[in-house]
Amino acid sequence: MVTQVYSMGLYGMEAFPVLVESDITRALPSFDMVGLPDAAVKESKDRVRSAMKNCGFSFPEGKVTVNFAPADKRKEGPIYDLPLFITILRATGQLTEDPGRSVFLGELSLNGDLRPVRGILPMTIGAQENGFTRIFVPEQNAAEAAAVENIQVFPAKNVRDVTAFLCGNQQLTAAKPVSAPPEALDHTLDFADVRGQVQSKRGLEIAAAGGHNVLLIGPPGSGKSMLAKRLPSILPDMTLRERMETTKIHSIAGALPSDTSLVSVRPFRAPHHTISPSGLSGGGSMPRPGELSLAHNGVLFLDELPEFSRNTMEVLRQPIEDGVVTISRVSGTVTYPCSVMLVAAMNPCPCGYFGHPTHPCTCRPDQVSRYLSRVSGPLLDRLDLHIEVPPVNFESLSGVQKAEPSSEIRKRVNAAREIQNERFRGTPITCNARITPDLLNDACRLSPAGKELLKAAFEKLGLSARAYDRVLKVARTIADLAGSTDIEAEHAAESVQYRSLDRKYWERRR
Repeated sequence: MVTQVYSMGLYGMEAFPVLVESDITRALPSFDMVGLPDAAVKESKDRVRSAMKNCGFSFPEGKVTVNFAPADKRKEGPIYDLPLFITILRATGQLTEDPGRSVFLGELSLNGDLRPVRGILPMTIGAQENGFTRIFVPEQNAAEAAAVENIQVFPAKNVRDVTAFLCGNQQLTAAKPVSAPPEALDHTLDFADVRGQVQSKRGLEIAAAGGHNVLLIGPPGSGKSMLAKRLPSILPDMTLRERMETTKIHSIAGALPSDTSLVSVRPFRAPHHTISPSGLSGGGSMPRPGELSLAHNGVLFLDELPEFSRNTMEVLRQPIEDGVVTISRVSGTVTYPCSVMLVAAMNPCPCGYFGHPTHPCTCRPDQVSRYLSRVSGPLLDRLDLHIEVPPVNFESLSGVQKAEPSSEIRKRVNAAREIQNERFRGTPITCNARITPDLLNDACRLSPAGKELLKAAFEKLGLSARAYDRVLKVARTIADLAGSTDIEAEHAAESVQYRSLDRKYWERRR
């Protein structure tokens, strides 16, 4: 007798239904699995055998054949323990009820307890889209799965809970979505803690308002890392779509905390400079998200940028431009979103004091040149704002007056994003940094004075076409913060000054 139970599979961001079929025949005892199962799936037979014994069920003595359909898609992970348990019970007559349009997901312990698995949110979304009416998941994954509407989510601690519910002997309460608590949006890192650095904070406010990439350059101890770590506290509120996208990626990567429904705070990822290109972009035989995708809708902070390997830095170029990272393997191609704010920090030279007003630089000119050349021109072009972070004087450090808190800056950022949401309503564009070339002229209207200033700057600084576009987008954000419809001369002038660092430092190395 062949019995069938539905589960879900995952490849990249896409979930697909998996039909788990079992057939038991009289023969010498054996257990065969077909349908491209990986090692974790094959090992499930031992977990299922022990769970059956310890939960009071009998494991079949004959030949057991299990098929995972479709057979041309690889199945990975321990998520098929629960559906395998249920289908064998049905094949042996120990469970007679038909689960109908139900999906089963979960790893089993040897005593039958259900353990959490990764990828629950995208698989629940896939189940709902494929017409399934209910899904059984481990209790720790219930909050995540319950974020999906129009499907009943039944959490269970043990397989006995699932079988008793299917037999009608026990009730399971469907999980309800958990709202993000207000305190989840509070940030312990606040811009009020940053003394001085008024211009640097202004640059980060502009970056947050328009979703622009940033390069912070300055001597050691000037506050580059401190500023970058406080950037999430002024980023705009996450929309429901952004929360769903971010949670899906973290769920797939297994980085979502247990009992979490949806990610409500924008991610901040700060990988060490020894990270590999695959660790940054994602990879593996079954490609998983890297740091770029884990920072989706948030901040990717690269401290000590020149210390990253050249190959690792160059991986950033296309994903930053396109907002997606594509990973190709023999088994197929996976695309993960990576719409991030890239924030990089670096010293101006190996000793860190090139251009310092009081501390002399000990580096030779060729050392400074080699150090700065580690950051390629194309990557530098993709960093919209180059912000100089000067050393802080004693008066600023010893002052008792608190600086402007993040909450006040965030109000201005949210107001600027509302203007952008209205401007790009009906398009996939979410902020000024993502303006496409076909909309650039309409969205970034220049006043006559602003046009003249940008023309002079373009000719004098020798900006590339990409740098010009980014200057224009930053100027649009500055105008939004000022509540101006057109880009005026003062907005263009402030935008141009954020491209001066590549000229100041990169010209001196020649």
